[in-house]
Amino acid sequence: MTNIDAAALTAKLIQCPSVTPVEGGALVLLEAELSQAGFECVRVDRGGICNLFARWGAKGHAKTFGFNGHTDVVPVGDEAAWTKPPFSAEIENGIMYGRGATDMKSGVAAFVAAAVEFVQDTPPNGAVILTITGDEEADALDGTTALLDYMAAEDEQMSVCLVGEPTCPNTMGEMMKIGRRGSMTAWFTFMGKQGHAAYPHRANNPLPAMANLMSNLAAHELDQGTDHFDPSTLTVVTMDTGNPATNVIPAECKSTVNIRFNDAHSSKTLGAWLEEQRAKVSEDTGVEIEMIIKVSGESFITPPGALSELVATSVQAETGMTPELSTSGGTSDARFVQHHCPVVEFGLVGKTMHQVDECVPVEQIHQLKSIYSRILKDYFA
Repeated sequence: MTNIDAAALTAKLIQCPSVTPVEGGALVLLEAELSQAGFECVRVDRGGICNLFARWGAKGHAKTFGFNGHTDVVPVGDEAAWTKPPFSAEIENGIMYGRGATDMKSGVAAFVAAAVEFVQDTPPNGAVILTITGDEEADALDGTTALLDYMAAEDEQMSVCLVGEPTCPNTMGEMMKIGRRGSMTAWFTFMGKQGHAAYPHRANNPLPAMANLMSNLAAHELDQGTDHFDPSTLTVVTMDTGNPATNVIPAECKSTVNIRFNDAHSSKTLGAWLEEQRAKVSEDTGVEIEMIIKVSGESFITPPGALSELVATSVQAETGMTPELSTSGGTSDARFVQHHCPVVEFGLVGKTMHQVDECVPVEQIHQLKSIYSRILKDYFA
């Protein structure tokens, strides 16, 4: 029986300094591991980003299980604040330390180990596809999207997909994601007329316009939640003037809002609402207001059904916990995969992700591999 040590593979991946967008050797390592196990591997690099597509089994098979994950990590921050070197994968008291230990080199190692063992020990009547990107932590323009574009061009198809992001808040097995909120950011620039603070009638102060618009947006209730989502939120994240003088009315100021929205909205409808609010305040104050919007992703949901039941049953069997079906948290690459096939997310406890001394209990890595192995076994049963 094949035995791949997922914790040892996690350590090797952590030791690759793959701070986005640097590949750092992580995908080279995985390509070698998967090729040796009989996977057909293709590097799908685009825009200076490295990505890996790997398939075991026949192309175009009607039953194909997919895993998705990333090997890029966020910067370490103040390295002197770490108690263990951030790329050492040092283990102390059963805990492995290092950048990416939780998010998400352990998840990638777990599904790679599970997939290799499964196809070699119990060759399925179907195919297994792994899509691994080096561009999740940044803009994600040339990561999973590049892999999905490649698959579309090559007629590669996953029937279902599991993204191995950390999903559990505190305890292994307590939560899986069946969807995510959408995310969009709006930047506003308010352009008035500079003047002396003692003669405000000779100027056009953009600050009250900014205060009014931000107050109107923040006070508005977007919704009260939907069947699978909490209420949408709008957060004012910055208001800036850059004016050090107390006797000068500035000519310009800026502010930014971030919206996390559920399936009651789309970025298009929210953008139209923002435009209405912008235009009204501009008309009322005579201050020109420029708005720029960037959409990181639309809200989506994979309705509870066969895929979520498959994952939940495997999690319960290995952990004793029935995971909550959640749509909480930020964005993930599942927002891209959902256009390709049904997708859910399940992974480790994510309490230390992006933190100094990011770490993972070694036992959890082995547990996650066991969950992924059971999912594969049950899917192809």
